[in-house]
Amino acid sequence: MAALVDYGSSDDESPAVGPSIPPAFAVTAAPDVSLDDPMTSQLAIVKPTDKSMSYNATYADLYKPAAGPANPFKSNDGSLKRKNVPTGYAEETIISDATFTTHHRTYTSLGYAADPSNPANMVGDQASAAAFGGRNTTEYRPSKEESREIKRRRQKKGDSSVVDGPGQYLGPWASYKNDSDSSDGEAADAEDDEYEAEAAAPVSNPIIDKAGAEYLNVNTTGVEQTTFHGSQERDYLGRTYMHVPQDLDINLGKEVGSTANYIPKKLVHTWRGHTKPVTAVRFFPHSGHLILSSSADAKVKLWDVYHDRELLRTFDGHTKSVNDITFTNTGDRFLTASYDRQMKLWDTETGQCINRFSTGKIPHVIRFNPDPAKHHEFIAGMSDKKIVQFDTRTAAVVQEYDHHLGPVNTLTFVDDNRRFISTSDDKSLRAWEYGIPVPIKFIAEPYMYSMVRAALHPNGKYVALQSADNQVVVYATTERFRQNRKKSFRGHNNAGYAIDVDVSPDGQFLMSGDSDGWVCFWDWKTCKMYHKIRASEQAVTCAAWHPQEGSKVAVAGLDGDIRYYD
Repeated sequence: MAALVDYGSSDDESPAVGPSIPPAFAVTAAPDVSLDDPMTSQLAIVKPTDKSMSYNATYADLYKPAAGPANPFKSNDGSLKRKNVPTGYAEETIISDATFTTHHRTYTSLGYAADPSNPANMVGDQASAAAFGGRNTTEYRPSKEESREIKRRRQKKGDSSVVDGPGQYLGPWASYKNDSDSSDGEAADAEDDEYEAEAAAPVSNPIIDKAGAEYLNVNTTGVEQTTFHGSQERDYLGRTYMHVPQDLDINLGKEVGSTANYIPKKLVHTWRGHTKPVTAVRFFPHSGHLILSSSADAKVKLWDVYHDRELLRTFDGHTKSVNDITFTNTGDRFLTASYDRQMKLWDTETGQCINRFSTGKIPHVIRFNPDPAKHHEFIAGMSDKKIVQFDTRTAAVVQEYDHHLGPVNTLTFVDDNRRFISTSDDKSLRAWEYGIPVPIKFIAEPYMYSMVRAALHPNGKYVALQSADNQVVVYATTERFRQNRKKSFRGHNNAGYAIDVDVSPDGQFLMSGDSDGWVCFWDWKTCKMYHKIRASEQAVTCAAWHPQEGSKVAVAGLDGDIRYYD
């Protein structure tokens, strides 16, 4: 053990006595220590081909100064230059976006396009390129002189207030005059007729060839006529097809919605007779033993649901596509609305046209007032943003509702028929008191889309509306007319089409068509999609639930066929 050291006294005169202390080694309190871990420095070396790192890089490592030679492909601001080099950087070409779009459309439409490296050469369908002279879609358009000549030959559009007769409104349906021999009026008329005939039925049109002669038999005069197609017009007791069948396994006279409904699964029957897309399908009120259908071929047809399921009668009185049809409460009459700006009241049994109504505008939707005291009146949603109320006895307009900012799409009577709800292309919903031209409720939210079809729930408390954003929304029909946010039916596509929506008679299921050819079924309470049926290769735009048989529906669409499912 080391000896203790005597430090001595504090007296300066007496020196300290004791052994001498040897000098110690020099000690540095803060030595220079390298903070770089040799292993970390080794791991920080990353190859250009590596796609992962084996250590967690620190902030200092991530933002170290760039070492090594400067990147020749970086600009002064640090962004990479676009160079056509093997490293993957592409150099911008001299072709503009407009030129690329033009050649892309040309290739999509005609099957060929110009070679970017040599525009004189064509790639793709060489036969098509030779047939069209290598012109693109922009060059293929007529010149300004040709366009002016075409417009000069076009007939005058006419006055929109004139429905029939001289100066009637033609609009986009105005034909072209062949004035090669303007001095001879009869010759010009004959050439016009020949031109229109060729335009209506070219020999090489496969659609018309497939449709047959009935396609060419279009009523261009607007004179109402009807044809009975059934096997017999009256039975052995003298009853027509208006008589509800009594020889069936089901009672067609019971209260609608009194039995449980089920989702259909299989195809039972297909009715064919229309040559163009079907626009509306309506079951006969209460019994449902007949089906009324309208089509873009300007005809309305009546079909038998039971027995032979044959075509019974054709109602021909419109010159253009029929938009909408609606029965009276008893079904003895029905209304039709057409693009020829006419609304006509027909007798279901005889096919006679009882009355005609028009405002000079196109009607989009028509509905009778279900109230028995006012059943002689109906309302029509027009293309000029108005809702017009007609009296069928005098054919006079008795009221106008003019608050919408776009064409009217749907009309639905609610609250014991004292009010009705309308929707329009202006993406709004309005509620009206019947007979009072001032809306009592106006709903227009930024998230709303156009609502194109509507169906009233059997309990009368809700209305289902087909929204253009691929969903079915539900609004209450009570005082506040608010949207039920908990009920939204999704899973189908309807954008771009007027797809029908319908609720089962017992209120348990909701049905809708689809633009891809499906028929979709949802549970009303849970909004869960139960089933989908592939009905067609084209859009299904019409859907109606049978009022008495809870598992049968009729659907139709762009292919012109009416399908019956069970």
